[in-house]
Amino acid sequence: MARVAGMASRLVRGTAIASGIAAVAGLGIGFAAGEPVRAKDIAPARKLPADLCSRLGDISILLPAATTPVPFTQTGANDVHCQAKVDESTQPAYTAATLDVTITPYAGKAPGAGQPPIPPEVAAKQAFERKPWDDVEDRPYPTRSHVTGQAGGQDWLISVLVQRADIVVQVDYKAYPVEREKAEQAVLVLADRAIWESK
Repeated sequence: MARVAGMASRLVRGTAIASGIAAVAGLGIGFAAGEPVRAKDIAPARKLPADLCSRLGDISILLPAATTPVPFTQTGANDVHCQAKVDESTQPAYTAATLDVTITPYAGKAPGAGQPPIPPEVAAKQAFERKPWDDVEDRPYPTRSHVTGQAGGQDWLISVLVQRADIVVQVDYKAYPVEREKAEQAVLVLADRAIWESK
């Protein structure tokens, strides 16, 4: 009788252990076995506000003085693109500026075979890191910049890229005449504002 009880106890214990192993293995078995990732497993990109460009506030400091307000137009459904432009032909003096802001919310990505889906924040970080620009230190969010112009000159193209979670913001600002340092600071402030308003 004791022998039968011992066998039964070992059988129950063995079944419990096997069930536990199966449960742990099952946490990733579908991906490891190469089960395809379904569309519903991939996180969609967030929807940005329809008035996002207007939320970025007053951009007049980046533009030449104008007799009428310069529109900051918004286009795009998934990525939002904001643009303002002042042509030299409309100005009484030698001056012009173009401001472009692109806000991109990233969706999750399909992985390689047998891998779990890539979350949106990782996809955004990958896109940010592919831009071969210079890192900007002492910033609240990962930031890179690229500046084109001539030392001592006043004709500059300043571009910055900022990433926070699943959002990447790129600001491109071309203007003349303009002081590089002040223009860079204003562009960084605008990029941070775009990150904040797209939360």
